[in-house]
Parts: sequence; structure tokens; C-alpha cells
Amino acid sequence: MKIVFATNNKNKLREVQSLVPQHIELLSLEDINCTEDIPETQATIEGNAVQKAEYVKNKYGYDCFADDTGLEVDALNGEPGVYSARYAGPQRNAQDNMNKLLEELQNKDSRKAQFKTVIALHLNGKLEAFTGICKGEITLEKHGDKGFGYDPIFKPKDYDETFAEMDLKLKNKIGHRGKAVLELINYLNNL
Repeated sequence: MKIVFATNNKNKLREVQSLVPQHIELLSLEDINCTEDIPETQATIEGNAVQKAEYVKNKYGYDCFADDTGLEVDALNGEPGVYSARYAGPQRNAQDNMNKLLEELQNKDSRKAQFKTVIALHLNGKLEAFTGICKGEITLEKHGDKGFGYDPIFKPKDYDETFAEMDLKLKNKIGHRGKAVLELINYLNNL
């Protein structure tokens, strides 16, 4: 089975490829010559995932799935949420985003947060959604050099290290994206 993962993020692609069974051939946007930025204009994480999957299906004709992920911080009423990638501005810079978040939390008592990933699958004319959540907290400073995005400041519940300090196998097992991908794979295996 061939299916497109609608992302230009090579880190996400690598994470998901390590989880997908070998009988599923994962194609990237580059593989289908999709070079434009896919719109993400919805007000929710779920809405963005669906919008991206439908865009690829409608414009390129491939069965595909797309994800959207947000970091939701309790003390900030769920921010940055759907704006996680561009929290500090349109440049989508991870260091700027982390610095802004750490600054916003300076005088807050709670540092509880969760990562939420929603995967929208457009397959055989049907749309399905799969959600993964990882609860944890925002650290006081950055730790680790693995991962991407907010990984250096997110410490999952019941762990002493951030996502950026963990090996990929453990991160995939306990993380939001890994949980959502597992739901997706279980669905695909039962077709």
C-alpha cells in the first residue's frame, strides 16, 4: 500500500517512518512533487490536519494522511495550541518559540502542559481521525539536543528527561505522535 504523509518536516517524516510497517510505503510531499505550502488556516489542531489531508487528496489524487500537533499549556489557557509552530512569529523558529514560552511562564505557578497530535487519514473516499496526547510539564530551561520543536523544554509525566534527551524509540513509545501513529497503523492493519 502506498500512502502520502503530507508533511515537509523531515524530522516528523523520520519519526513516522520508523513506526510504519514495511508493507506500507510512505511517500513524502517531495516524492509527489508537492512543493507549495499546504494551508493551515483552521482554528483547531483537528481542523488543520483534515485541511492538509484533503488538500493533498483533492489536488494530487493520492490517499494520504496529515498531522497537526500543538503544545497546550494549562497556565496559558491552552496556548500556544494551534499556533505552536508560529508562536513567536511567522518565521516558525523553534528557539524563538521556546524562548517566548519560557518567558510567558516566568511568573506562573503551574507548568503543566500536554502535546496533542491529530492525524487525519483520507483513504478510499473516507476520512478518519486519530489522536495522541502526552501529558507533562514545561521545564525551567532547555535540556537536550535531540528531537525538534519544543522537545528541549517538555518533560513527559513520570520521566526525568525532556523529549530532547530521550532516544527516538522511547519518545515514539510514550509521545503524542507515536500514540496517534499507532492508532493509524492499527486501523490500516485491519483494512
